[in-house]
Amino acid sequence: MNRQMLKQRMIEYSKEIGIDKIGFASADPFVTLKERLRRSSDAGYASGFEEGTLEERTEPERLLPAAKTIVSIAMAYPSKMKNPPRSVKGERRGIFCRASWGEDYHHVLRRKLQELERFVQACDPDIRTALMVDTGALSDRAVAERAGIGWSAKNCAVITPEFGSYVYLGEMIMTVDLEPDQPLEDQCGSCTACIDACPTGALVQGGQLNAQRCIAYLTQTKGVLPKEFRKKIGNRLYGCDTCQTVCPENKGKHTDHHKEMQPDPEKVKPKLIPLLQMSNRQFKETYGSMAGSWRGKKPIQRNALIGLANFKDESALPEIEKVLHGDPRPEIRATAAWALAEIAGASARERLINQLSHDESEIVQEEIHDIMKHLPTANRLVKQEHEKGGLASDAEK
Repeated sequence: MNRQMLKQRMIEYSKEIGIDKIGFASADPFVTLKERLRRSSDAGYASGFEEGTLEERTEPERLLPAAKTIVSIAMAYPSKMKNPPRSVKGERRGIFCRASWGEDYHHVLRRKLQELERFVQACDPDIRTALMVDTGALSDRAVAERAGIGWSAKNCAVITPEFGSYVYLGEMIMTVDLEPDQPLEDQCGSCTACIDACPTGALVQGGQLNAQRCIAYLTQTKGVLPKEFRKKIGNRLYGCDTCQTVCPENKGKHTDHHKEMQPDPEKVKPKLIPLLQMSNRQFKETYGSMAGSWRGKKPIQRNALIGLANFKDESALPEIEKVLHGDPRPEIRATAAWALAEIAGASARERLINQLSHDESEIVQEEIHDIMKHLPTANRLVKQEHEKGGLASDAEK
């Protein structure tokens, strides 16, 4: 089979198995990307989740010797949820980003790539391949851009004309030289909607992301979340869609023809209070099939505490106190202490002092000491009590 025919057969087969877009690119080194990644790393913008060395991320031949072509695929996912449950007082809910709706996209795309791989090897058994979906060393976005799937936008996503940026990406490196497709022209123009809307200013400039400030990254960390980001996270449990939802290119874009990507509303917009006491087994059974579960329950539970605090949900106080007194993880207890103070205000002082007296964790102690310095009405209450004669001043002691 000649190369042009192989490419055409692959395009036709990709449609048969439900791949929404397919593009072909050369496997030449990504020279510009390499320099950009180096500058990003030097500036401290990398997330730490990146796979492979700088060379492996930009030189396909290091991943598959004699690599000639990279095939990029895209599958569109939903941007809207049918009958989303309401978040109401006493039953506040969190939210998983759209990229965690339905079955874990890593599995979905890998199955599609494996089908495509089997097809290619049936056409020519001598062709060697390597498959990647997100967790591979190559940059999915850089490959998709070169393969003409879409353009690399200012929000650091790939935007397709058909589906906007609501697409999952994967690639297959091949040892056969196929005609490359033409990249698309950047169509962001002078628009800065994503940069302006980013809650934390993580989009340093168009196409450059400081991952250390990105909410999508922050929701996946396992430690105590820095205070400057807690209010900005809102009720997000995993990921962030802001830079996508404000993008004009995404207006009206919604795709729901992939059954496995349909969201379960109760899973992707769950009640926050039940999350706090969820066991590892319960978490795995409920969320294990979702992309947002990959870091385990700890970040999700921490973010649930932050969400309840941001809602000022007083009905959650008993459960938050249970976490503060009984959770074995210091980072979670520290977050519970902050949530308690955010909701209860100065009336939480006595409970926090009690926790401080027996909690040996430096993380928790440091958090509570900081809370005590900033309780919003504590000084005012002390003054009021003193005026009533209820408390002795330092001078009277």
